[in-house]
Amino acid sequence: MKYKSFSIKEAQNKLEKYCAYQERSHKEVVEKLKKINMASIDIDQIVGSLIQRNYLNENRFAKSFTRGKFKLKSWGKKRIKFELKHHNVSEYNIKDALDQIDDDEYIKVLNSLGEKIWKSSKGKDFYKRKSRFISSLEYRGWERNLIFNQLDKIQTKKK
Repeated sequence: MKYKSFSIKEAQNKLEKYCAYQERSHKEVVEKLKKINMASIDIDQIVGSLIQRNYLNENRFAKSFTRGKFKLKSWGKKRIKFELKHHNVSEYNIKDALDQIDDDEYIKVLNSLGEKIWKSSKGKDFYKRKSRFISSLEYRGWERNLIFNQLDKIQTKKK
């Protein structure tokens, strides 16, 4: 597929709108610029300008991403961390973003999600149900020790 070539100013305007629409990672911006066939030196210049003009901020992206994935998709910290690493976010910003998740709310979301998953697997034998419960929560990035604590709570509640 052939893409139209852009001047630096046109590409910068296009990327300003792209970044203003929602928070973006540096990786997403670079990929977008490569997709429109910008030269490496131009990419560096545009990214630098976007950072300087505060359209692009890795810490703000990491926090926004973390809030969204935790609140909307009920992802655990392991999955969020993995995805932020995929976006090439620094360890410092990942830790800072994950620290904004309140521990009590984290457990509350896990409890709610755990109950929902357990109820949705009714009718299956106990071991299949338990296996689905564990794998569903692990896929969403919840820590194994918390998963097993949640499973124990559910099992003692059902007895």
